[in-house]
Amino acid sequence: MNKILLTICARGGSKGVKNKNIKNLNGSPLIYYTIQQAREWGRAKHIVVSTDSEKIAKIAKTCGAEVPFLRPKELAEDKSPKLPVIRHALLECEKIYREKYDFVVDLQPTSPVRKIKDLKNCLKLFLKAKPHMLISVSNSDKNPYFNLVEQVNRMEIRLCKNADRQITRRQDAPKIYAINGSIYIYDRSYLLKKENLSPISDKTVIYQMDEYSSIDIDNEIDFRFVEFLIKEKYISI
Repeated sequence: MNKILLTICARGGSKGVKNKNIKNLNGSPLIYYTIQQAREWGRAKHIVVSTDSEKIAKIAKTCGAEVPFLRPKELAEDKSPKLPVIRHALLECEKIYREKYDFVVDLQPTSPVRKIKDLKNCLKLFLKAKPHMLISVSNSDKNPYFNLVEQVNRMEIRLCKNADRQITRRQDAPKIYAINGSIYIYDRSYLLKKENLSPISDKTVIYQMDEYSSIDIDNEIDFRFVEFLIKEKYISI
């Protein structure tokens, strides 16, 4: 049986919505739903929240997660990249728990409506493909071959990517996906091998999630939208 460390990274200083990770959604702190999904999935040796906030740590423990350390300040800045945070959590947990994990599953706390079947399918795909990492994605309604442009100068724009043929409909453009941030899986050796980790490895597999399970809560409108979907029974959490 593979030893899995599950991380939930929840920085205290969110900008878009104050205390976003612990803001109430449908009667419970936002982070609660991700913790409960991890517990229901049941495959992780440890479910650990990496945070710099004592308040988040206290609530995370109440929700059933472990918080064996507080994240150092240099990994909790506005511009701190996520991979060093996950690597730090891996190293700290291996030291604290005296374990050697095979890989790390990272769940974004702002994605509260992912499904347990998605976690199961991601693990199955990861074990079969043996990549450096797995990234969850969803369909994108924007396409760099058709309707995403960059500005060259004040009077000129161009498509972000050129196809080898003329494309007049988005449906005819090469298939592209949006990284939804909900689920990541990292091979231990990849996390520990490189100093400058790339957000996407040269050995990466993707797992496609449906539209509703891919929802990422980033602002007040997102909170209200998810509450509406719950109320109207489009989704359940």
